[in-house]
Amino acid sequence: MTEVSENQVRDSVKDYYGKTLKTSDDLLTPACSTGASRMSKSVKKALGEVHDEVTIKYYGCGLVIPEKVEGTRILDLGSGSGRDCFALSKLVGEDGAIVGLDMTDEQLAVSRKYIDYHREKFGYKKANTEFVKGYIEKIVEAGLKEETFDIIVSNCVVNLSPDKKAVLSDAYKVLKVGGELYFSDIYADHDVPESARKHEVLWGECISGALWWKELYKLAEEIGFSQPRLVAATPVPVEREDFKKVLGDAKFASVTYRLFKLPEKREAARQVIYNGDITDHEKELKFDFKHSFKTGEPVAVDEELSTILTASRFKDDFDFQPCSASKTGCCPQKVDMVKDPFVYMIELESSGETLAPACAPTSDKKCC
Repeated sequence: MTEVSENQVRDSVKDYYGKTLKTSDDLLTPACSTGASRMSKSVKKALGEVHDEVTIKYYGCGLVIPEKVEGTRILDLGSGSGRDCFALSKLVGEDGAIVGLDMTDEQLAVSRKYIDYHREKFGYKKANTEFVKGYIEKIVEAGLKEETFDIIVSNCVVNLSPDKKAVLSDAYKVLKVGGELYFSDIYADHDVPESARKHEVLWGECISGALWWKELYKLAEEIGFSQPRLVAATPVPVEREDFKKVLGDAKFASVTYRLFKLPEKREAARQVIYNGDITDHEKELKFDFKHSFKTGEPVAVDEELSTILTASRFKDDFDFQPCSASKTGCCPQKVDMVKDPFVYMIELESSGETLAPACAPTSDKKCC
């Protein structure tokens, strides 16, 4: 995509989210208002304390609040009205810090308007939230320093970018070693037709800019991230016939992934035992679609997951033992984390699990 067309896309998105959309009721598809996976008690409470005006201007497509955020420094890419930022502000505590990055003046005005409101509501002496104007493709250029964030989140925003590799590359730069990119976005089951990518409304609705899900794995490898780990997936139906004609047979889903910036030196495959100390996850920590850690039960993990748990904020929540301590005495081979989210959703439904319903907040009803 040329620089001219990239600027045209950004200007179109600015207009759509700054002038066309006033509340989530104005959305024409459910892509930017799809429900997330089940919330923990703390997360649900934090979201419930966010000001109504902030909530009704929320256009996210999932839940981007990972586990164990207390005291961390978090960056929200495309923070919009600030809903996720303010919820995270409550969860990280007064010693944590939240930075929201957005390019839309109208959205920044809403988020900045309620900084003091939430500081007072949470009982903080000093606000732990700030909002910065800038492009998510140019995080460092916006004034954010490299290797200063523990976690980066983003909610239905990366698909709006005309240069997704630049977004992920700069995210990698500002993450600390051991840091995590935990984000929800819209993905397609194959490449979206070029004609659809030129449709401004479908791009603004988070549909026609969606990546083919396989491309995320390719980008992550090129940049240096760990293999993306699928956390949750929800179908995003396109109901309007005129939109269907433009999109052809492409299907879409809201998918949450977690990626880590790992040290060069990798840990050996090991047996790990979760200690149950993470709030709201005292009995079990569901890490991704393939790994779930029950308190006190040993689990053998490969080199990459061993390194993730050792280098990240989760290091104090596990007891690490050599594989020789396991019943088999064997270490697992490398686990391939590539998973088609569309197949995953079919598997969930086949097992009897109900996928998370759409959950679009409106002016008279909060999400969930």
